[in-house]
Amino acid sequence: MTARYGLKNFMTLMNSVAIRVWRAVLVVLVTATPAVAHHSFAGEYDLKKPVTITGTVMKVEWTNPHARFYIDAKEADGTVTHWAFELGSPNLLIRYGFSKDLLKIGSEITVEGYQAIDGSKVANGKSVKLPDGKVLSAGSSAGLATTK
Repeated sequence: MTARYGLKNFMTLMNSVAIRVWRAVLVVLVTATPAVAHHSFAGEYDLKKPVTITGTVMKVEWTNPHARFYIDAKEADGTVTHWAFELGSPNLLIRYGFSKDLLKIGSEITVEGYQAIDGSKVANGKSVKLPDGKVLSAGSSAGLATTK
């Protein structure tokens, strides 16, 4: 009877260890995913492609890890080009003077930044000039980028 009792305790212990190992693996996988998903400035944007775009705010996304907004810019020929701008994190933007409701839909702003490597109408914002003339840093990570 003692041998059985010892085996039962051993099996219970092994099941407990297996559960702990699986939990640890799950924690590693869940916490590693955001780190893998994050990108570097140099991997998406080109310091050699600076842009200055003036347009109308169409949409604002105040989310982590990066806030984004979308503007429609009128070209010289009258056509409208849709631009997407990535900014720093909302936490960083608050420290630079932004608030969730600062960029109003329909307002005209001017954005300086760096265009996407692939030439699409996507850019990393460096600064935003508001309708009242105030200029705020957009939390660009361009200064952290390394170039060849």
